[in-house]
Amino acid sequence: MRLVVLLFTFNMLFNNVQAQNITADEKLHIGAGAVISGVSYAFFKVQTKSSKKAFWYSLGTATLAGLAKELYDGNRFDTSEWVATAAGGLVVSTSLYLITGKRKEKHKKKREAKIALIN
Repeated sequence: MRLVVLLFTFNMLFNNVQAQNITADEKLHIGAGAVISGVSYAFFKVQTKSSKKAFWYSLGTATLAGLAKELYDGNRFDTSEWVATAAGGLVVSTSLYLITGKRKEKHKKKREAKIALIN
């Protein structure tokens, strides 16, 4: 539910983004956001041992990296490039969260089944 609210909020704030016209630079931003999010997810997952925290921290890292890049550009702040970086981060963070979260639950059920058999 939080994800839906987050996406709706992004849509309301940045509804001037036109998905039909994706420039080559925006494709690079999507890729950069994906790479940043993937690397930071792995880092935060090891540090916090929590998939949920790793998801939010990696998404925040990609979003802040996009914002920092756009602020570094100076006079030309391009919202669509910032959103593209955040979108790349969102895709990878969500994918990794779903993959690692399901695996964790699967192993937890196996452990509980083994404990039940022992007792």
